[in-house]
Amino acid sequence: MMAEVVTQSEQLLSPQFMHQLDRLDVLSRKVLSGKLKGERRSKKKGQSVEFADYRPYVVGDDLRFIDWNLFARLDKLFLRLFMEEEDQAVSIIIDISGSMNWGDPDKLLYAKRVAAALGYLALVHYNRVNLYAINESVMSHLPNLRGRRPVPRMLNYLAQLSPPRMEQPAVLEPALKRFALMQRQKGIVILLSDFLDKGDLDAALKYLTGDRYDAFALQLLAPQEVDPAKGNILGELSLHDIEDGQITEVSVSPALIKRYKARLHEYCEQVRHQCVRRDIAYIRSTTDVSFDTLILRYLREQGLLG
Repeated sequence: MMAEVVTQSEQLLSPQFMHQLDRLDVLSRKVLSGKLKGERRSKKKGQSVEFADYRPYVVGDDLRFIDWNLFARLDKLFLRLFMEEEDQAVSIIIDISGSMNWGDPDKLLYAKRVAAALGYLALVHYNRVNLYAINESVMSHLPNLRGRRPVPRMLNYLAQLSPPRMEQPAVLEPALKRFALMQRQKGIVILLSDFLDKGDLDAALKYLTGDRYDAFALQLLAPQEVDPAKGNILGELSLHDIEDGQITEVSVSPALIKRYKARLHEYCEQVRHQCVRRDIAYIRSTTDVSFDTLILRYLREQGLLG
């Protein structure tokens, strides 16, 4: 069992791809908690090595930070101030509902690989990483990772994620509400989902907005969902909803597939519009897009990586 998990975790993120990622970083588009885009420094009295400024000494200040060379020249006591490194929280939310566990390539596996790459990037740059797996609520949570040492732990956590055994419809609103209650740190939030949601999606997205978060939504679809003809779906069929168990009898014809593709495009545009309206960066991809292309090109173009 353990050997299987290790193998799966290695499939999520190879050492070769880690090497490619080392030259990138996770960026924020917004000013969060006084931080500029792409920066995690703020001017505070601290003990890091980067000098920032002086101020006059007052009784009670730490004598270790007095600049004695300046005292010798000016005969006055001044305290050295430094730039203090601040954490940037990066929270990655993975939809593990039943509909994600489908497709060729599989959507959930693809989402895990994206989460592994983004989590690795954030960790090696000493961001604080939080992972959430959601369905109708937060199903599991791996909080407060930092540095390179937790990378294997993160990969093992992702490798073991699987959809709930019971048939349950994916409803993002209560899951994201629960996330917002749990995640108190400001920072970047990345939601990985197919967004095939039967609830109020706009109400769900409101929990990712405001001054607390810089949110990114990655909609991942299987190529067979975008074009059912790739799955050789024609004729009289019984369609089984993988999440709530509902069965629908349909007669699939080229005309029906054409209408389906138009409706899917309309729905995806609705998701995009709702994200943009709430200042959530929206990216859509199918799982047959090269993983390297998605990470190294598309996410850089959208400003998530730099």
